[in-house]
Amino acid sequence: MKEKIDTVIEKVEASDTIDIESKSAIMLKLKEWREEDDAINDVAVRFENFWMEMEPIFAEMGWV
Repeated sequence: MKEKIDTVIEKVEASDTIDIESKSAIMLKLKEWREEDDAINDVAVRFENFWMEMEPIFAEMGWV
């Protein structure tokens, strides 16, 4: 996952469409996330929690 974050960092740095103020804020957050292993796990946990809440609804509708 760190490799993917590095790729995003490179693309943000190279972007001409992002203003300097926003770019600085984005880069700061990306570098924080790169160093924080729990941030990556947090996304998976949130998606799993979302699915656990929504799966019964989808099943009731016949989508699952």
